[in-house]
Parts: sequence; structure tokens; C-alpha cells
Amino acid sequence: MEQKSIFDNNKNQPLASRLRPQTLEEFAGQTHLLGEGKILRRLIENDQISSLIFWGPPGVGKTTLARIIANKTHSSFIDFSAVTSGIKEIRTVMQQAEDNRRLGKRTIIFVDEIHRFNKAQQDAFLPFVEKGSIILIGATTENPSFEVNSALLSRSKVFVLQPLKTDELVTLLRRAIKDERGFGAYKINISEEMLKMIAEFANGDARSALSTLEMVIINGDIINENEITVTMNTMEQCISKKSLLYDKNGEEHYNVISALHKSMRNSDPDAAVYWLARMLEAGEDPLYIARRVTRFASEDVGLADPHALSVAVAAYQACHFIGMPECSVHLTQAVIYMAMAPKSNSMDVAYLSAKQDAIKHLAEPVPLIIRNAPTKLMKELNYGKGYKYAHDYDEKITSMQCLPDSLADREYYKPTEQGLEAKYKTKLEQIKAWKKEHKNS
Repeated sequence: MEQKSIFDNNKNQPLASRLRPQTLEEFAGQTHLLGEGKILRRLIENDQISSLIFWGPPGVGKTTLARIIANKTHSSFIDFSAVTSGIKEIRTVMQQAEDNRRLGKRTIIFVDEIHRFNKAQQDAFLPFVEKGSIILIGATTENPSFEVNSALLSRSKVFVLQPLKTDELVTLLRRAIKDERGFGAYKINISEEMLKMIAEFANGDARSALSTLEMVIINGDIINENEITVTMNTMEQCISKKSLLYDKNGEEHYNVISALHKSMRNSDPDAAVYWLARMLEAGEDPLYIARRVTRFASEDVGLADPHALSVAVAAYQACHFIGMPECSVHLTQAVIYMAMAPKSNSMDVAYLSAKQDAIKHLAEPVPLIIRNAPTKLMKELNYGKGYKYAHDYDEKITSMQCLPDSLADREYYKPTEQGLEAKYKTKLEQIKAWKKEHKNS
């Protein structure tokens, strides 16, 4: 008699497939939409579903939620891939939906990666959505405002699905261990610390978390036919990341991002790249790092090298386009550029100084001379009276006062001598001298 292995589990399907939620109660995350009394839950429970667009990153439950809706509303469910289907396939499916409608049964068409459909393909759904032959549920990782045509978008409700939180993923992993569809028939020895590590590594992606859990269990130490133990060594071998101990939500997260920022500020490219690698190899979201570098480009470089902001934004876009691990080189380029750039904090200083005055003088009226005057009444009230259009003057500048009277002499931007900002300092001094000379003219 052949002995059954602990891994001959449930028809050889991946753990994520075996554990796919069947009900809203099993569904993990998205409490902002599916919590008690929340809008999407009410629509589902009251059977008031219309066409929907689910927008969110991979592994947050877009497909699963569509299936749950179909089950809950007793609708026929057709899974439709935007990658492999064209106009002909759409028409075939629409005819099937129309036949269902005549029989009094609703059809939910789920279109994964709907953003990959071109305009003609998306338009093919419109008449069937309009006459109620189908309820269309589209899933996309891209902003639907740009990727779904306006006619289809206007007939759909858009719901934004968020990455799962670490505690939500840990709860999901615990259920996978106890559930009969997962490893519930066996004794799995794995610590809470390890479950949290897997959840952190998954970065909000439930499918990734379950796949990682399955891998570490399959590669764990078999005690007997019904028991397996996962060790830290197994964890590290499976994910090849000893730095997984880095906690993206804890103190070390903020320590390391601080180390990166201060290394760039101190013009130390070697240290900056090291701290960048520490974060990326621990599973940090590259877009988070790119956002911090973008902030640095203006906070610590500013007009000393205006190109720094362009470099940072380009790095962010590159990270968005191709993700890890390929985008590591783009972040490296941006981080080294920031470290080597001339430094100026005058942008930050200027805003913080202006912010204090703005808070203290919230009621200061806008000077009449620079107010907008689109109506006759406003003109009669002297809005815009005496305004000088700078382009009408040879010097392309006027002595007109643009600050409120109480703040007329304030100086917020104080350029340094660093990099290109030295040129802006000279230019600003010339502007101020000219305005002072022509103040009463």
C-alpha cells in the first residue's frame, strides 16, 4: 500500500487556490468596503450589484471577491481574460449571457486585467451592460481613469482594493494551517514570529503570502507522516533573505530610511547605496523608497540642482513600470545622484517660514491689485484695479506688491551659494534691487 505524503494535499492545487474564500466571512482584508455596514457589503447582501471595477494591486482578492458576489447573488459566473480574448470571444460570451437573461438568470462577466482591452474591445461590452444582459466586473492594477474608456467607466462603480495589512495576512496564514483545505489535517510547527515574517515579506499580497507559507512547509523538517516543523534556517533558504528580520512597520524601518536620507545629505554615495540595498533585499516597497528620494530631491537639493527632482521622479516611474528586482538599478542611480548633488535646504526653510505666517495671518485679504475680476461687480469693487501684466514691460517685471500689507517685507526664500542656486541668488538680488528702485514709479 502506498503511503500518503503530507504534500499530496487536495488535488495538487496550490495552497492559494485550495484556500480561496467562498464567503464574505472567509474573505481577508478590505474592511473599508466589506466591514459590517460598509457600502460594498450592503450592495452584495441586498443583491443590488451593478457593474463594478475593482482597482488594486495583485493578490488582494479581486477575482475572489467577484466569485463570492456571483455565489451570493445566485448569478451565472463567466471568467474572461483580457489577455487571451478578442471581439469574437466577447460576442460569443455576450450571446450566452443574453440567453441566460431570457431564462431569467443574471450573468456576471468577470474581466481580469480589463486595462489590457483596447477601446473597441471595451466598447463591445457597452450595449450589454446598458440593457442589463450582464453585470460586468472588471479587475485592474492600473488607474481605471486612464485605462478604462469613459463610457464604460461612467456605467460602473469603482472600488479601490488595498494591500492587506500584516495582521490580516497573519490571520490568513493561521487559517491556512488549521483549515482542512490547507494543512489542517497535519500538525505544523511554525512560530508566530515566522508567520509575521512571511506576512511582511508578502507586502500586502495574500497569494504571495500563501505561496511562501506552502514553500516553507514543503521544505520543512518532517517529524512523522502527520507532523512537520519549520525552522528559521528553512525560512531563510526558501526566501533567500536573512534580512527579512527587517520590520517594515517597526523602529528599524524608520532607522534605515533615516540612515539612507542622512547618508545622501552627507554626500556619502557608498553608505547611501548600502542602506538602499538593506531595504530592498528585506522586501521594502521600491515605490516607498522612490517617494522618499523624491522628497529629498527638493528638501535637501532643491534649486542647487533642479535636475535632481527630474531624476527622482523618473526613478519612481521606472519602479512603477518594471518593479523589483529590475528597478534596483534605477533607485541606485537616483540615490547616488542625490548623494553627489550640491545641497541646499532653502526650499524646506522657505515653506516652513511661509507656513508659520500663513497660519498666523489666515484672515489677511488678498491685495485688490492681484484679485481676479471675472464679473462687472468685482470690477466695480476695484478687484484687479491697477494690475500690471509683467509681459507688457520690457524688463518682464513690475514693482507691484503681491504680499498682504502686513507681510510686505517678508523674505522666505533665501538661496544658498551651492551649485546652480548661487546663480538664482544673484538673480534674486538683482530683482529685489530693481523693485526697490522702482517702488514708487
